[in-house]
Amino acid sequence: MPGDFSVIEGEYLRDILDQPRALEATFGALENPKNLQQLCTRLRNGRFKVVVLTGMGSSFHALHPLNLDLVREGIHAVMVEASELIHHQSRLFDPKNLVVAVSQSGQSAEVVRLLQSNRGKSPIIAVTNTPESPLARNAAASVITQAGPEFSVSCKTYVTSLMALRWLADVICGRDLRRTRRELRATVPATEAYLSNWKQHVHDLAQRLINIRQFFLVGRGASLAAVGTGALIVKEADHFPAEGMSSAAFRHGPMEMLGPESFVLIFAGQSKTIELNRKLFLEIREQNGEAEWAATESDFPPFLLPHAPECLYPLLEILPVQMITLALAAQVGREPGRFALCSKVTTKE
Repeated sequence: MPGDFSVIEGEYLRDILDQPRALEATFGALENPKNLQQLCTRLRNGRFKVVVLTGMGSSFHALHPLNLDLVREGIHAVMVEASELIHHQSRLFDPKNLVVAVSQSGQSAEVVRLLQSNRGKSPIIAVTNTPESPLARNAAASVITQAGPEFSVSCKTYVTSLMALRWLADVICGRDLRRTRRELRATVPATEAYLSNWKQHVHDLAQRLINIRQFFLVGRGASLAAVGTGALIVKEADHFPAEGMSSAAFRHGPMEMLGPESFVLIFAGQSKTIELNRKLFLEIREQNGEAEWAATESDFPPFLLPHAPECLYPLLEILPVQMITLALAAQVGREPGRFALCSKVTTKE
């Protein structure tokens, strides 16, 4: 068995294994208060022109499924990183626009500047893990996650944000929230079942990733949430080069980098584009490239996702990447997720 596994059994691992509890707590706290209902009714009635979806890091990537959902409903939505919104697209702060801002801390530098730049122009729906934060206090409505304190790299705050955003999507679109609750409830046992085999997953991945020096994560649609966040946490937790992009973008250049030291993780994703993703996977294998398939049907157990409704795939897809961060750390005997240059909350722009 390659690597030192004792080094990974720290606070970051405890946060990963705490995800089922965090999801259960967040599920139990989901509600549809009057102020949120009113904003969503105004949106469905055409009172807002644009829904601006914003955040930074994993909070930004978590918005991909909501963005797609709103577009499918005929709602004009745009995703803009908070840093770009406040400095280069500030005209989007308008009373005719609704802002959905995601921030686990609710007090990062960009969020504080966003609140200053907006100055009450656009109503804000906040999704945050910190109810007393500046974001929650200044929002017109909030969806509060219940992840609890987190050591460093986003894991349980990320999955609970995805749960909260799934709930928000169905509130915005006026869907049957009883069905939403039935679907969301399934994430807890699914996550628990996958994580119950974490030791074997890490063992298998540590062997599979020997000699890998570069990591790509690719997918389409809602899987872009796991693609973006996955690449971020591999770099953050392990100081390991990783890049996330759409499956289509991978063909526009990075395909040329296939070789024995490059590994491509392809998320099967939702049915609409699964065959396109499968073709890419098979083509990489035909070119003798190193690739694996993350799906509810996968030949490699660490990338075998629990069966769940498609709308929940983005939440489950991040679990194998978390296992990758542990395996890479074990290979080099480094504690994953302990920051040397960064902090949990980014306070500088």
